[in-house]
Amino acid sequence: QVQLVESGGGLVQAGGSLRLSCAASGRTFSNYVMGWFRQAPGKEREFVAAISWSGGKTYYAESVKGRFTISRDNAKNTVYLQMNSLKPEDTAVYHCAGTVDARVFDHRRYDYWGQGTQVTVSS
Repeated sequence: QVQLVESGGGLVQAGGSLRLSCAASGRTFSNYVMGWFRQAPGKEREFVAAISWSGGKTYYAESVKGRFTISRDNAKNTVYLQMNSLKPEDTAVYHCAGTVDARVFDHRRYDYWGQGTQVTVSS
């Protein structure tokens, strides 16, 4: 089992920044690809970003490329999502998740999920 706990969400004005963190405990964190997904009210869960176990490969949704950066610190069992130039359409609950599957864009391939942290961007 892997337990994931997100933090860092909040209310920010458009154009602002937030940094989300996801702390992992349990099984070896460095074995897992880690991803961030988001879900807005009435919408389906959406892929945001993912990072390979070593941190050497990163993947982004087109909607966040150039604005968001995913990173990880395996020594601290933590994955981060730096979000810059935030837009009202980024408003959602953000979840981190872990998988050993290579299909990083598909939320159904993730085995472990955090409870989520709310991000609200005002216009």
